[in-house]
Amino acid sequence: MSDALLDIAGLSCAYGQSDVLWDIDLLLPRGKVMALIGRNGVGKTTLLHAIMGTRPAKTGRILFDGTDISALPPHKRAKAGVGFVPQGRHIFPQLTVMENLETGLSASGDRSNTKHGIPQHIFDLFPKLYDIRNRAGGFLSGGEQQQLAIGRALAGRPTLLLLDEPTEGIQPNVVQQIEAALVHVRDTLGMTILLVEQYLDFVWRFADNYSAMQNGRILQQGRIADAPASDVAHFIQI
Repeated sequence: MSDALLDIAGLSCAYGQSDVLWDIDLLLPRGKVMALIGRNGVGKTTLLHAIMGTRPAKTGRILFDGTDISALPPHKRAKAGVGFVPQGRHIFPQLTVMENLETGLSASGDRSNTKHGIPQHIFDLFPKLYDIRNRAGGFLSGGEQQQLAIGRALAGRPTLLLLDEPTEGIQPNVVQQIEAALVHVRDTLGMTILLVEQYLDFVWRFADNYSAMQNGRILQQGRIADAPASDVAHFIQI
């Protein structure tokens, strides 16, 4: 069995006639966290959408857990074990917290050891969600919505979690709560995580590896332990 849970080779994507990703190669080992870093508009979010299947690939191959998922629609990738927390959270504002979480269950057929179908560890990670479980999503703060979006993705019991800017627009104390929850997800649940993130201090505390993108290509990759964040800061500075 390969050590890589995610193996991307020669991936290219376009919006209409405009290419936005060129020849992306990426290996993400099981149980590790990789951060995609780079300025806005370099293709980081498009890469996450290509992995999830919400943005079709023009060329290339995506292997997930040894299986080629390149042609699978998003709902089948979710059932295979890919969870996605998009930028902007995109929770359902008219649904309650509990109902939002329940929408994440469709990616998992196992409902054992749950509360109303929701895995108990989600409420252990984010106790506030249980306290406000009957509140409509549209009345939540930005930090609460982010916790809900992460909880909804975790409800599907993914083996790979894609996170797009999880700290964006979040108060520092809530960022700390989210970081602690994600550390638990990584260390205790053994989840593999690929995240887009501009906050390098967070990346250097949390991730194992980084891939720096520029103009739709990966220009540099490395281990977090091998270099200080200052060595890659130029990739996100304007």
